[in-house]
Amino acid sequence: MFSGIVTNLEKVIKIEKTNQGVEITLPIPGGWKLQMGESVNIDGICSTVKYLDKDNFSVYYMPATLKVTTLADISDTHQFNLERSLTLNSLVGGHLVSGHVDCVGEVVNLKNEGDSKVLTITLPKEFSKYLIYKGSVAVNGVSLTVVSVEKDNFVVSLIPYTLSHTNLGSLKAQDKVNIEVDTLAKYLEKLIRK
Repeated sequence: MFSGIVTNLEKVIKIEKTNQGVEITLPIPGGWKLQMGESVNIDGICSTVKYLDKDNFSVYYMPATLKVTTLADISDTHQFNLERSLTLNSLVGGHLVSGHVDCVGEVVNLKNEGDSKVLTITLPKEFSKYLIYKGSVAVNGVSLTVVSVEKDNFVVSLIPYTLSHTNLGSLKAQDKVNIEVDTLAKYLEKLIRK
């Protein structure tokens, strides 16, 4: 479990694509003491540390993950948002994020508002019902507040800190992003249906 507060932005060292999946190697951020098997949120995807040395770590993604995330088209110049998993005494500065990406969205509009930036992101219509005005959404693992929702898109506003400390600051029109809707909304829907 994560909080959607990105602590590090790291450029990928190596991407290895096979018919079976994708392995990504990243530098270990300063101060991190990772362990094999530990979960790390990488661009919104809960990822298990597969390999570790003193400088780098690797994670592996299976085809099922590639189908619902941006990883299948990731370039070797991409910078990833990173967050370690929560502990029982962690500060939850955003909202509870599982790292289970629901779908891929596309940035369709960017607008500067002072030092902030307003993004409009499309998403498959079946997921918009889980978003509400002033509710929470994770975009590339970043906990954000929803400004407005339509049937096939939503709007978020990014403060200067988010723009400079996450990969959301470098987004442009037509870029794809990983979206995780609020898990509580999905549970509520299931309970109501029963």
